[in-house]
Amino acid sequence: MKLLGTLWRIVVGIKDLLVLLLLAIFFIALSAALSSGKVARVPDGGALVIALDGAIVDQASETTPFNAASGNVPAEVQTRDLVRAIDAAAADKRIKALVLELDGFMGAGQANIETVVAALERFRKTGKPIHAWATAYTDDSWLLAAPATRIWANSLGGVIITGPGGSNLYFARALDKLNIDVNVFRVGTYKSFVEPYTRASASPEAKAADQALVNSLWQSWLAEARRLRPKADIPAYIAQLPQRLGRFGGDGARAAQDAGLVDQLGSRDDFDAAMIKLVGEDELADWGHFAGVSLDDYLNAIGGQAKSKGDAVGVVYVTGNIVDGEAPRGTAGSATIRAALEEALEKEPDIKALVVRVDSGGGSVTASEEIRAALLAAKADGLPVVASFGPVAASGGYWVGTAADEIYAQPSTITGSIGVFAILPSFPRALNEIGINADGVKTTPYSGEPDVVAGLSPEVRQVLQMGVEDIYRRFLGVVSTARKLPVAEVDRIAQGRVWAGAEAQKLKLVDKFGTLDAAVKAAAAKAGIKGEPRVIVIEKPVPEWQKALESFGKAEADEQAQARDPWARLMQASRLRMAAAVADLGTMASGRSATMQAACVECAVAGSPRPAAQAKAEHWLARLIGAQH
Repeated sequence: MKLLGTLWRIVVGIKDLLVLLLLAIFFIALSAALSSGKVARVPDGGALVIALDGAIVDQASETTPFNAASGNVPAEVQTRDLVRAIDAAAADKRIKALVLELDGFMGAGQANIETVVAALERFRKTGKPIHAWATAYTDDSWLLAAPATRIWANSLGGVIITGPGGSNLYFARALDKLNIDVNVFRVGTYKSFVEPYTRASASPEAKAADQALVNSLWQSWLAEARRLRPKADIPAYIAQLPQRLGRFGGDGARAAQDAGLVDQLGSRDDFDAAMIKLVGEDELADWGHFAGVSLDDYLNAIGGQAKSKGDAVGVVYVTGNIVDGEAPRGTAGSATIRAALEEALEKEPDIKALVVRVDSGGGSVTASEEIRAALLAAKADGLPVVASFGPVAASGGYWVGTAADEIYAQPSTITGSIGVFAILPSFPRALNEIGINADGVKTTPYSGEPDVVAGLSPEVRQVLQMGVEDIYRRFLGVVSTARKLPVAEVDRIAQGRVWAGAEAQKLKLVDKFGTLDAAVKAAAAKAGIKGEPRVIVIEKPVPEWQKALESFGKAEADEQAQARDPWARLMQASRLRMAAAVADLGTMASGRSATMQAACVECAVAGSPRPAAQAKAEHWLARLIGAQH
């Protein structure tokens, strides 16, 4: 009877859940229908208000209808949407100023910040002012605010600049205590993805390479900061922070203003009053009481691209972890990308060239090759292919990029990581500890292998290592052919080592520095397209009903509280890094990393934040911790 009662409660729960979901979908659809056809109003003389409540990414993650209906929507803004809105506002006579609201900003890959900064600089050249507001600033938010005419900070806030770097988690001792064997197969002196599971700390080789990487990224960040705010001496501010705080009795906001990092201190009401004086009043505005239009409404008002006909450049997005088969946006599913590319080329004969935009630390080797092969097929049909590397294009991401005739990156792009590995956990010691033994029969040395219960046989270990070495040789060959470098030279700069774009160009792993826009222009020139090319985005489409659900969920998610104190913001970032490390452990434990992988763990240093993936990681971490109580 107890079992029947439990089953009945499950059935009733499912029924109630479905009813709630159907009601949510009904009301959202009704809301969407009522609002369809309405174009957002752009007030004459108002501000474009860019409230970044989330992360800046190349491609926003896809959510499920249930998550959207429940308000669980990833807080992400696409770089291309930001740039399009800022450039349109620069030429829009109705827009008098631009306001950056950065209290809820969760960060971005450094390369994407530089892309948005370039758009903000174009806006300022028109003579229109930019005002940035945040309670407190950290590395990403301050660099994004640096081009502003005036940087505002709350008098209770401040600026904390830390530079790239931080700790990683190493699980080897814990795994040993749990009697879990980690079987690692890799090639590459610097392929440090496996080290968290095999060591208690980083190897000297990995640590030296990682230090060189963050040093290069830091120099790129400082160079950009000096260019944008020459009077703000960041190294001196960091070196003398305790003394500077002491001079103002611990007041971080005044210390930041004195160092030239912020221009104006005040409350949110003070900022609101200043903006009312600049652009006029609007009592109904969501962001305060000054006249303006939000980013989403402005994008809706200006519509899509102006040109609907003429020769075009197709932009293929490869973002997130590269996996085999189908995958939602924000994850690079090889079958999804291949199908989208083939469909676009069939339906859009105006596409004369391709740009593959990569923001990925890699993943499955076979998936990376499937995407590369689809690009090579387009090249065989006469389409020039140019690669645009975003914040990260490493391991499998670099593998994909080798299909291009030319590679554009930025000095802060993380690239390279040419190496291969596979990880298989096995549990014979753990099972033996609790009295469980494995036994059986075989017809060949490979029967029942890989045997995670009894452990891997010597023959399987040998075959797997040989397989990894074979894939590495193929990787070297792919790079050698694409970059016209001797295999020995590729091997010297490969070995799984990660490079910043500044070094990668010297090593001939990339050709030129430039944003996605520069890569599009280069592809158009190669195809002989005259004038400004039309751009067609090639990715998995989003159904209209799902857009309505996501819009509803985003409105709910925007109400969530964000950390605003500078140290609380840094603590939040540290927690997310820990959650990501634990998520990697979960991937290893699940056996998904048993396939041949070309992936990069160091890429988290400056890659695009992924709120959806991090939220899953935090959930996994919470379950792990909860299991210990």
